[in-house]
Amino acid sequence: VQLQAYGGGLVQAGGSLRLTCAASGRTFSSYPMGWFRQVPGKEREFVAAIWGGGSTYYADSVKGRFTISRDNAENTLYLQMNSLKPEDTAVYYCAARDRDSPSITLRDYNYWGQGTLVTVSS
Repeated sequence: VQLQAYGGGLVQAGGSLRLTCAASGRTFSSYPMGWFRQVPGKEREFVAAIWGGGSTYYADSVKGRFTISRDNAENTLYLQMNSLKPEDTAVYYCAARDRDSPSITLRDYNYWGQGTLVTVSS
């Protein structure tokens, strides 16, 4: 099983980026997938998740600015990030669970992508 995250880059504050996570090796269409982020020296934190049924959940810090979605036919997860702020700068990781149970807890996710760096300049 492999999760490949990409789409990060350098953007000015107020700009947008779209992250993509391509899954291979198994299908996650019925299982929760999520995005987490980590700043050097800090713990990895929850950003957004989407459950198997399509319901979504966001961290308060990104609510209204980020949108998580998935294409089950392509086994792909997305994170559309708008109105980016310097404090959104981090390495973003996609993750997937192997249980059909919603969770925003990092340790509940079994599969992880390699991370993609998002840098927002002020």
